[in-house]
Formats: sequence, structure tokens, C-alpha cells
Amino acid sequence: MKELLRTTDPTVIAFATVLLEGEGIAAFPLDVHMSVLDGSLGILPRRLMVADRDHFRATAILRDNGIATGK
Repeated sequence: MKELLRTTDPTVIAFATVLLEGEGIAAFPLDVHMSVLDGSLGILPRRLMVADRDHFRATAILRDNGIATGK
């Protein structure tokens, strides 16, 4: 598994997940329930992971749809 995206915006994670699943790439959001620890302030980032073999293609899909992966 490789980290594809890290953000504090849950809508970006949801949008990226739908885009990837539409292309047949399984995406796994991590740290989804961390808001319990930060009091629902949204200061702890969430991560989106993909399989190593899908990372290159997933990065291109997100970039083509205006989502910066930071990598």
C-alpha cells in the first residue's frame, strides 16, 4: 500500500475515492475516525491509500481531475 493523498478535507477524500473506484482502483481511506481525538475540529489529516501497483495510474487520475496529491 502507498499513500496517495493526505488532507483534512473529507470531501476531497470522498471525491477521490469515487473517481478511483470508477476506474477500477480500490482506494482505502485511513484515519477516518481520528476526529474523535481532535474533538471534531478536523485538524488531523486523513490519508487515502492504494495498492502499490495502482499508485502511478491513481496519481494520474487525480491530477487529471484537479486533485493535487503532493507527491
